[in-house]
Amino acid sequence: MATATAVQKTFKLGGELEIHRLGYGSMRITGQGIWGEPADRENAKKVLRRAVELGVDFIDTADSYGPAVSERLIGEALAPYAKGTVIATKAGLTRQGPDQWLPVGRPEYLTQQVEMSLRWLKRDRLDLWQLHRIDAKVPVEESLGAIKTLQTAGKIRFVGLSEVTVEQIEQARKVVEIVSVQNEYNLGNRKSEAVLEYCERENLAFIPWFPVAAGKLAEPGGKLDATAKKFGITVAQLSLAWLLHRSPVVLPIPGTSSVAHLEENLKAADVTLSDAEWQMLEVDLGLKKSKTVANELKQDEDRGVVPVGAGDALASDVDLDPEVSVGGEAVGGLRDGGEVAK
Repeated sequence: MATATAVQKTFKLGGELEIHRLGYGSMRITGQGIWGEPADRENAKKVLRRAVELGVDFIDTADSYGPAVSERLIGEALAPYAKGTVIATKAGLTRQGPDQWLPVGRPEYLTQQVEMSLRWLKRDRLDLWQLHRIDAKVPVEESLGAIKTLQTAGKIRFVGLSEVTVEQIEQARKVVEIVSVQNEYNLGNRKSEAVLEYCERENLAFIPWFPVAAGKLAEPGGKLDATAKKFGITVAQLSLAWLLHRSPVVLPIPGTSSVAHLEENLKAADVTLSDAEWQMLEVDLGLKKSKTVANELKQDEDRGVVPVGAGDALASDVDLDPEVSVGGEAVGGLRDGGEVAK
């Protein structure tokens, strides 16, 4: 195997809170349809505690998971919190039943939900509060204006957004400082590529929900499965490792209700492939043209980043799929590897 590429293990949220980049998404510790209590509350707490034992210090949740169930379980299982544990929560989506979500961004509602999150999580201040969705019926200036007031009062440290465009991020930043964006993103759905690139330029955390590729891309016997087996890892581990490799601002939050799957997912942080191997994977999956990758590898060779000749196998192969994203693939249901939230 070629020389492995070192991946940055941590990220400073808001330039201040240093956390490990591979976190945990707690949506799956609720009932079916992200509604009500889990089938086994003690097991849910066991998963949370095991995550912290394994070094996870970034846990993502939301008031709508349950609703309130996920936050309450986190507070019961982890408070008093281990030093350095960062809890991110969200508000702005309401629940009408299993798998039903509607945005509400009224200032008084968001203020109430911040107070409830503080209570359930047993915190004096929320490390990261995220607007779960922008409510088309409420100007974002009004929604985030209320959050800015709570931040000034010391109840929120950092503010983030979820499922937004670059234009919406810039609009929000005129109201309050934004440190993170949480959008759907994985190997098979890269519709938020422009948002990720914006986050890279601005050093904002990019938190991909549903981080594990699914659908046709990840089906048994497919290219992703074959590549994972080649390196002796799972599709979930390969998907998460690719995200960690993709950009140092990416903070994957795979979710699961199983201790075994949790332990498996976290091993993704130890997956080490070379730049050339990652590039060839993207070619195999149709994410990039082989000639484009060959040119990139040649530039890396000239800089001494990869071994000479790394791109030779690709240099003459110009008939593969165009360099376009693979976004839009239909994905159904919940997967142990990822947060499938509305």
